Amino acid sequence: MSFADKVLTCRDCGASFIWTAGEQEFYLQKGLMNEPGRCPSCRAARKAGQVSGGALRGRREMHPAVCAECGAETMVPFVPRGDKPVYCSTCFDRIRVRH
Repeated sequence: MSFADKVLTCRDCGASFIWTAGEQEFYLQKGLMNEPGRCPSCRAARKAGQVSGGALRGRREMHPAVCAECGAETMVPFVPRGDKPVYCSTCFDRIRVRH
């Protein structure tokens, strides 16, 4: 199979970038089916904010809450809405084992 360089547009910054024939061959060898959607600099910036597993992570914003089980003040990585109980780590682990 022969490849030719392609000009693509970055979905983040809108800049044009070249997806080389060598990169296309690499994608094929790795079984990747889609063309890259981001230019090399946006890919690098995005990768710099990642941790293992590919999930984007920066510093997690934590929110104060009161544990529905023991009443301890705790911090959780989501905004408590009030319609569901919120647990501290200790109680959450204990409740998870029960279910």
